[in-house]
Amino acid sequence: MSIQNVRLEVMQFLEKKIDHFMEEFLIPVEKIWQPTDLLPNSQNETFFEDVKELREIAKDLPYDFWVTLVGDTITEEALPTYESWLMNVEGVNPEEKSNGWNKWIKHWTGEENRHGDVLNKYLYLSGRVNMREVEMTTHHLINDGFDIGTSNDPYKNFVYTSFQELATYVSHNRVALIAKKYGDKKLHKMCNLIAGDEMRHHLAYSEFVNQIFKVDPSEMMLAFQHMMKHKIIMPAHFLRESGQKISTAFEQFSDSAQRIGVYTAVDYVDIMQKLIDKWEIDKIANLSDEAEKARDYLMKLPSRMAKISERIVIPETSHIFKWVEPALVK
Repeated sequence: MSIQNVRLEVMQFLEKKIDHFMEEFLIPVEKIWQPTDLLPNSQNETFFEDVKELREIAKDLPYDFWVTLVGDTITEEALPTYESWLMNVEGVNPEEKSNGWNKWIKHWTGEENRHGDVLNKYLYLSGRVNMREVEMTTHHLINDGFDIGTSNDPYKNFVYTSFQELATYVSHNRVALIAKKYGDKKLHKMCNLIAGDEMRHHLAYSEFVNQIFKVDPSEMMLAFQHMMKHKIIMPAHFLRESGQKISTAFEQFSDSAQRIGVYTAVDYVDIMQKLIDKWEIDKIANLSDEAEKARDYLMKLPSRMAKISERIVIPETSHIFKWVEPALVK
């Protein structure tokens, strides 16, 4: 049987458990938070006073913080790209409504959609950013799509989502802590709740990988090695400002995030180690010779990457983005 056929068989096997996964890792629409719960409500008589208070508090947040928050928002707003990418994964049939993976992706998308929605509204109400420039960057990012090196392989895609959901948890959680430090309780709560969603999603995708390791360990190990060897590409790696070429803004955005400690090269290595530990790859049995070599590579990789991360130098001066005008922030 071909590798592709085995992957399809494994996906069909896991699909039988999809209702259990949804019950464990997703929250029904009526019970989960919505953006209006966290922002000034336009139906309330106090709306304008609430917005004024939000804007006053937002004045204290520093430049690199705004750049990072805008970048995070744009990343979340590019959700159409992520949904269409997942719909092409082997074992997901977008034309078959009864397909369990089809159902999972739609419900996962529904939860993720709230993140960009609430962050976008916050940016708009804050008055600290140039929303038209932010909107154009989002438009470009969706137009440009992304190539994360997974093709339609479910094993590689689940490694990617396991890693990426944990990375977004780290980023949103750190933004929440910084917002709290500057007294922005609304933004703290907002990003803290988003981080909680991302952690649940990470637990789901990492459990999918864990289940695959039990039934197809060698191929899952090789897929894990492939993704780590080629490095996890961030969803916003094609980020650009208006009038600029594709991918030109991503490095400057990353520099801002690293300068304020929201997401760093050290975090990347730490997430890699967490996945190795979570899946207990040192204990997995019945591996092929090639998969054994892949395991050895993975076990040694975090220490190698840690040494490289120590040599990374981040510019001290912030890049001035069209999204955030220095005159409007500290």
